[in-house]
Amino acid sequence: MTTHRSPIWRGMSAVVGKELADHLLSARMRVLEGLIVLTTIATLYGALQHIRATTAEDPFIFLRLFTLSNGPMPSFTVLLSFLIPLVAVGLGFDAVNGEHNRRTLSRLLSQPIYRDALLLGKFLAGLLALTIGLVSLWLLLMGAGLLVLGVPPSGEEVARALLFLLAAIAYGGVWLAVAMLCSVIFRSPATAALVALGLWLFMTILWPMLTPVLVQGLLGSGVNLAPDQLAQQYNDWAGNLALLSPTQLFSDAGISLLSPSTRSLGAVFVSQLQGALLGAPLPLSESMALSWPQFSGLIAAVIVLFTLAYISFQRQEIRA
Repeated sequence: MTTHRSPIWRGMSAVVGKELADHLLSARMRVLEGLIVLTTIATLYGALQHIRATTAEDPFIFLRLFTLSNGPMPSFTVLLSFLIPLVAVGLGFDAVNGEHNRRTLSRLLSQPIYRDALLLGKFLAGLLALTIGLVSLWLLLMGAGLLVLGVPPSGEEVARALLFLLAAIAYGGVWLAVAMLCSVIFRSPATAALVALGLWLFMTILWPMLTPVLVQGLLGSGVNLAPDQLAQQYNDWAGNLALLSPTQLFSDAGISLLSPSTRSLGAVFVSQLQGALLGAPLPLSESMALSWPQFSGLIAAVIVLFTLAYISFQRQEIRA
C-alpha cells in the first residue's frame, strides 16, 4: 500500500531550500552576521576580563560568559535580546510583499504550490537561517571560553547553555512571525519593517514603563486591602502584564537557566524565603520547571502570530 504526501504541503521543501539559500547568501544576512559577531567578541572580551579579575571558585564559571558585563558593554544575554529581533525582522519583513512587488507570487502559486506550503516554507527557512546563526554564535562563545579559561564546562553547564539556545531560537521565532505578519498585511517592505521594529521597541522599552501605570489603574486605590495584600496583588498584576512582552519572557528564561541560584522570578517577599537555602544553586530540573512558563509563552506567541499571518494571507486576493 503506497502513501501519498498531502497535496497541501507539496512544494514546501523546494520553498524552504530556495529561501534558505537566498537568506544565507544575501548581503543583508552577511551584514547582520558581521554586526552580531563583532559585538559578541567585544562582549566576550569584557566578560573574560571580569572573570580573570575574580579568582574565587565558581562551579558555573562557563555560564558567567553569558551573564557577566563589564563597563558599558552589556552581557551576552542582554545583547541577544536586542540583536535577535533585528535579525529576525531583517529576514522576514519582505517575505511576502517582496513577491507581490516582483510580481512573482502568482507564478509561485501556479506551480502548484499551495499558500499553506509557501507561507510555512518561508517561515521555516527564516527560522533555519536564524538557528544556523545562533548555533554558530553559541559554538564560538563556548569555544572561546574553553580556549581562554582552560577549563572544560561541566555537563550541567552545557545542558543549561543548550536550553538557553533553544529559548533564543524561540524568541527569534516570535519576531520572525511578527515580521512575516507585517509582510502579509503591508505591501510596502519599508512600512512592514518600520511597523515590526516599532512593535519591538514598544514591547521592549515602552511596555515596561506603561505596566506600573496600568496596574495602578486596574487596582485603584485599594483602600479595603491590607498593605501586604495590596503589594502582593500589585506584584502579581505587574508580573503578568510584563510577561506579555517577548523580551521579558526571554530575559526571565535566561535568568532562570544561566543563574542556577535564581529561585524565583519577579518580586519575592520575606515570608516566601523562610526555609530557603539562599545562594545554593538549584538542580537543572527545578530551573527547567522555573523557566517552563516562559518557554511555553514564547512558543504560544509564535503559534498565534503565525496563525494570524496565515489567516490574513488566505484572505488576500492575488492577481497575476
